[in-house]
Amino acid sequence: MNIFIDNKSNAPIYEQIYSQIKTQIINGSLQANDALPSIRNLAKDLRISVVTTKRAYDELEKEGFIYTIAAKGCFVAPKNVEWLREENLKKIEFYLQEIAQLAVSCNLSKQDIIKMFDLLEEE
Repeated sequence: MNIFIDNKSNAPIYEQIYSQIKTQIINGSLQANDALPSIRNLAKDLRISVVTTKRAYDELEKEGFIYTIAAKGCFVAPKNVEWLREENLKKIEFYLQEIAQLAVSCNLSKQDIIKMFDLLEEE
């Protein structure tokens, strides 16, 4: 598992850890039931506070990406593909709302947006 902390980022460190582990779970780099580094070991490797690492793991567990077994550690939860799909659909809807608002402020039509999307797909 590779985690990189960007000290120049405005995102809190726990959020950087959370999002990187979440991405690795979603893209399959981390498989169901894979063991994660202990909270203490990850904190030591990243040279950060144990509290920060614990917060990232707590968020992942709350979202259903990992589970904890007492005295054994944290593990990747089996993927609920439908749940992950729904999560991504919510994000897409949010971004589409943002795009729609920006398009109105720029006086762009739906066709203009579709053309822009088509151009991006070609790249």
